[in-house]
Amino acid sequence: MAEPPERTSSDSNEEIMRATYRVLQEHGYADLTIKRIADEYGKSTAAVHYHYDTKDDLLVAFLDYILERFVNTIHEVETTDPEQRLNLLLDKLLVAPEDHRDLLIAVLEMRSQAPYKEAFGKRFQQNDEYVRYMLKTVMDHGIQEDVFHDVDTEHTARALMTIVDGARARAVVLDETDTLATARQTADEYVNAVLKPEIDEDKQN
Repeated sequence: MAEPPERTSSDSNEEIMRATYRVLQEHGYADLTIKRIADEYGKSTAAVHYHYDTKDDLLVAFLDYILERFVNTIHEVETTDPEQRLNLLLDKLLVAPEDHRDLLIAVLEMRSQAPYKEAFGKRFQQNDEYVRYMLKTVMDHGIQEDVFHDVDTEHTARALMTIVDGARARAVVLDETDTLATARQTADEYVNAVLKPEIDEDKQN
């Protein structure tokens, strides 16, 4: 029988990221420790420290991991229809988090540390810039295809992100179970009002 391949560094990193994900969901940011991550990983703390010197280093990598997963999910979508892609993006930003509320809380806790931890702030800024870029790109495509009105897509992307960020904060801080659904509907209303071409009334008759 052939020997199984040796575990690579990337395999170990993936397992550590998954362990971090589970610990954040169960314990939150405030009670997250390298020991708890190591226990979830099934290794010693030294094994975790082999890859990451400090907890902050690990969490910076985790923020990158979350963004990479989000980007990969979007890239797997086969449709090039700009309206469908915009709907998918908004679903990922406002519907999918409902199934990961504990993680949403932990990420909001990390975001609150951004003014004090430069590396956190940098990652959240990069995350925001990339998501806004994705929104802007799909809206620019829609304008080229005459699906959307010719609008300032940078401003529109920022407005949509304001809806997203506000909803996520309210969902966590106020424990409002319907906030994300309300925000998703609001995002649709905003898109319809700003981006969608007006329908000629004669075409409706």
